[in-house]
Amino acid sequence: MSQALIISAAKTVDDSGCLQQSLQLEARIKTLGYSPVQLTIDPLKTPWHSPEAENHFRSGCAPIEALHRAKELINNGTDVVVISGKDDLKSGYERDERLNLMAVYGEDYPLTHAYNDLAELFIHRHGADAALFHQLAHHLFENYKCSYRNAISDTLAAEQLPDERWYNHITPLFRGVDIANPLIDFAGRVILCSKKLADELSIPQQEQIDVCGVGLGFLPGDGKQHVEDIVSYQHLETAYQTACDTAGIDFANEFRNGNALLETYTCYPVVPIAFLLASGLVDLLQDIPDFLEQHRITITGGMNLAKGPWNNPALNSLIEMYHQLTSSDQTIGAVHGNGGLGYRQGVAILKQTTDQV
Repeated sequence: MSQALIISAAKTVDDSGCLQQSLQLEARIKTLGYSPVQLTIDPLKTPWHSPEAENHFRSGCAPIEALHRAKELINNGTDVVVISGKDDLKSGYERDERLNLMAVYGEDYPLTHAYNDLAELFIHRHGADAALFHQLAHHLFENYKCSYRNAISDTLAAEQLPDERWYNHITPLFRGVDIANPLIDFAGRVILCSKKLADELSIPQQEQIDVCGVGLGFLPGDGKQHVEDIVSYQHLETAYQTACDTAGIDFANEFRNGNALLETYTCYPVVPIAFLLASGLVDLLQDIPDFLEQHRITITGGMNLAKGPWNNPALNSLIEMYHQLTSSDQTIGAVHGNGGLGYRQGVAILKQTTDQV
């Protein structure tokens, strides 16, 4: 069974970045006689409730689902797979068009209301109150800011932080900064291949990142009537544990010891909180502030600051994690994906192939 290796990852965000090197590598692969399997992350303009086309994936968990499929294909003999996603959320839609397409649960149940309902049930389940939730949301955002400053420099981060009005509450439990900011034009590509092809292409060992574990956990339905099922997050625990077991890595232990990087999905505070609990990184809600003082749970600043291109945030995270693992001393990274209100969960664990864990 061949390893599934990421050998290239590239993106453009608004007017920054370039896909050319990745596209050239893909063209070179084709000249060698290989035909990449194309896996596509659907954009916002694809109707949310329409059937998914073959090799197309939709929701915030979609990039992890596509990665799972790519790993499965390569483990079973496919030589090369390309995962791509493109969505011009900032320039490609009129404001009303974008808002209408994002109203996936109907005009009478906007996402902000859905997030608030789910958070209320989550708080009740854990015996907490709104005051603790507000405290956790504050600590989460401060944690994102630390990562964001590190990712783009303190000076740029200070210039690009949200203005004061976004710190006001837009629902009883959420400030504007607590929810993903989608206004971004994004395109990303990830090329995965077998070890045989990586060697044929003479890809340097440092640039080969092993997709060593991917776990998925799905519930049968999403939306208001499924909120009580979602807040158990047992399916997230299943996804996380499957990823760890497949990779043969105790990620929580590696992360706590400073040996791994993490990108949680931060569309609203319940989701990263649920990840911290489901992964065993923390045991109780009350432990989270101290944990966040010591550990950064994103490498990008999260979807709140690095912005969240609809179905593509986890693709952005995978691309960033690839570059972190190929350019730093860290050898292990995990990326989390959350679909809809949370009915789809995915966790991927990546590892630098030069390291023996």
